Amino acid sequence: MNIASRGATMAVDWEQRIDFPRLRSQRLQKAKEAPLASDLGALLLFDPNNIRYVTSTHIGEWARDKNARYVFLPREGDPILWDFGSAARHHQMYAPWLPPESFRAGVTPMRGAMPVETGVPDALGARIAHEMREHDVEGEKLGVDIPDIVALEALQRAGIHVTDGTRVMLKARAIKTVDEIALLDHAAGVVDAVYEQIYRTLRPGVREHEVVADAQHLLFELGSEQVEAINAVSGDRCNPHPHVFSDRLLRPGDQAFFDIIHSFMGYRTCYYRTFNVGGVSQSQLDAYKQCREWLDAAIDLVRPGVTTDQIASVWPTAEELGFPNEEACFGLQFGHGLGLGLHERPIISRLNSMTESIELKEGMVFALETYCAASDGRSAARIEEEVVVTADGVDILTKFPAEELLVTGKVYVRGADLLADSEARLQTS
Repeated sequence: MNIASRGATMAVDWEQRIDFPRLRSQRLQKAKEAPLASDLGALLLFDPNNIRYVTSTHIGEWARDKNARYVFLPREGDPILWDFGSAARHHQMYAPWLPPESFRAGVTPMRGAMPVETGVPDALGARIAHEMREHDVEGEKLGVDIPDIVALEALQRAGIHVTDGTRVMLKARAIKTVDEIALLDHAAGVVDAVYEQIYRTLRPGVREHEVVADAQHLLFELGSEQVEAINAVSGDRCNPHPHVFSDRLLRPGDQAFFDIIHSFMGYRTCYYRTFNVGGVSQSQLDAYKQCREWLDAAIDLVRPGVTTDQIASVWPTAEELGFPNEEACFGLQFGHGLGLGLHERPIISRLNSMTESIELKEGMVFALETYCAASDGRSAARIEEEVVVTADGVDILTKFPAEELLVTGKVYVRGADLLADSEARLQTS
């Protein structure tokens, strides 16, 4: 029976936990099957998420936006990774799950920093053309994910038929292995702890960016590999939704929501929670209750065989939310796959799912998030849960309480000389 104990990542001899050799081999096997199940002769991957999925190597988040590494994955045979300088030698020594010849030093155009005049782009094109001949796929389609335009033009000059490779990799990555789910669960558990800290921190006089700084500190203390973003949105910044934090000072009665996006061993979270600071109004309670109802209606549908249009259909239309079309409110009522990438399959929204739906399958992991503006014209609620599609329904990975609106700090109830306890919780219904 495949089991990966959740909540513990240190290897021990007395309990089966995350099995990293199994994780590596299962990811590579799924990636190798991707070209076989398509019309592609090979894949050429620049996306750091795809590179990690295929090779189980990682050289830091500084490499994420540089297109500094690339992997050739033939229909048959081992992947070849051209790495950044001495990283290739390091992997030959410390990554024995692939043969040493899979790791080679190479230079990319680095998003145009190495232009055609340097010879680097055409050297890359010639190198890939050579590997396609060596692996008997010359003349067949090469699936590429996110090359820069300089590399893409070099591949075309080398006579290579380039096409989209992202689709086959996303399909391969859509169903998570038991170890991937355990890592996603642990990543969410780290955020559970951060929200406990945020709950205890939110007080009038605290600024949004101070909450972000404290949260980042705890995330890294708890083993986060990368903090991609922490959205902190409060008061009149809640409506419309700006997706970023500021230096705004929290004030009594503010509604505030947060989104923590980080990765643990590459596996990401997207995890919203809403709080009220020092007090709450009826319009804020109503917005939270509606936001929760929309989210619960979607979660209640999650199980194998359900299609994404069914989930999107329980959410309000753009017009009902006061927007002219679905593009204008995209992301407010939203679902997206989670894994090594933040936005994997399935993508669930009224924009795409009503006409191009995807069937949910056991092992899919995705986030569902809803938003509701309050009638006061400034406040809003935002809630998100990460879910796993199980054989008989759904497992929720995000554990910090969100069934009710939590109010932080001392609460003064208007019309009565009463100071509520700082841990007071106001029911949404």
